[in-house]
Amino acid sequence: MNNAILIIAHAPLASALRQCVLHVFPDGAAGLAAFDVQPNVPPEETLAGATQALALLNAQQTLVLTDVFGATPCNVAQKLVDGVDSKLIAGVNLPMLLRIVTYRRESLDALVARALAGGTQGVMQVATTAPQNQVRKKNDQSNYDHQQ
Repeated sequence: MNNAILIIAHAPLASALRQCVLHVFPDGAAGLAAFDVQPNVPPEETLAGATQALALLNAQQTLVLTDVFGATPCNVAQKLVDGVDSKLIAGVNLPMLLRIVTYRRESLDALVARALAGGTQGVMQVATTAPQNQVRKKNDQSNYDHQQ
């Protein structure tokens, strides 16, 4: 099983995220599409374009990712996935996408769990100095300098 991935986001974010994924996984283009939602385009026209992008993937199952819940890309994506074998996640980020591409052969439900974990674990506060230059506190629970 190889799930398709469709990113629907405000222009030019969808295409930029796809290009970032291809930078890390140059052979990952198959089954990975991006649809940039342009400003001042009616939602009906946007939905028609997104429907065409989904059809071009020609996949049995698709994970659709969008940027902001409640915004036009997400609203269009909700209509797009209605009645088809797909899942929709809002809040796409690059760590999420890299995790998805890595595990895209898993079931769609497992892929959703991987996406959510990758997206949340990829967001963290980073120290302003390198870990090797920081003084370790007495109550630190581990000797690891990262969370992943």
